[in-house]
Amino acid sequence: MGLFRRLFGSGAPDGFTGSLEPDEVVIAFAPVEGGHLVVTSLGLWVPGPRRIGWHLISKVKWEGTLRVVEAAEASLEGPVVLLEDLPAQRFAVDDPGRVLRAISQRVEGSIRARERVESPGVWILQRKIPGQDGFVWQARGDAGVDLAAVREVVATFSARLTR
Repeated sequence: MGLFRRLFGSGAPDGFTGSLEPDEVVIAFAPVEGGHLVVTSLGLWVPGPRRIGWHLISKVKWEGTLRVVEAAEASLEGPVVLLEDLPAQRFAVDDPGRVLRAISQRVEGSIRARERVESPGVWILQRKIPGQDGFVWQARGDAGVDLAAVREVVATFSARLTR
């Protein structure tokens, strides 16, 4: 890969100032205010530039602008990482097709298993972390769900994992 990059460049758009990993492959990009959205094998680069790993993107949706919801790792409950959604980021993209498709495919591709607990409203996911072996268990409550209720669901789920 090093020789390919030396000969042909990284595939990143002109003006992109992020530092790609040696094995990080650019898949798609789009200009946005403040820089570029750059879709790579390891995550989504947003203006700053800053990379969000695929395992930390909760939602992506086209709503006239590209809406991306990033999750923060709030705490560790046994083998499960509790996530809290950060405020949505919106990016004006002229032609979202390729970028939206690439992001959606990678977010969905990071999910190995999913379980929904309707009451109180919790998703439990097994996800691959890009660039690493293995996987991580994550739990995320719906908007407005009390963190204590999420912890209760996670405790029950964790007990099932250890049997």
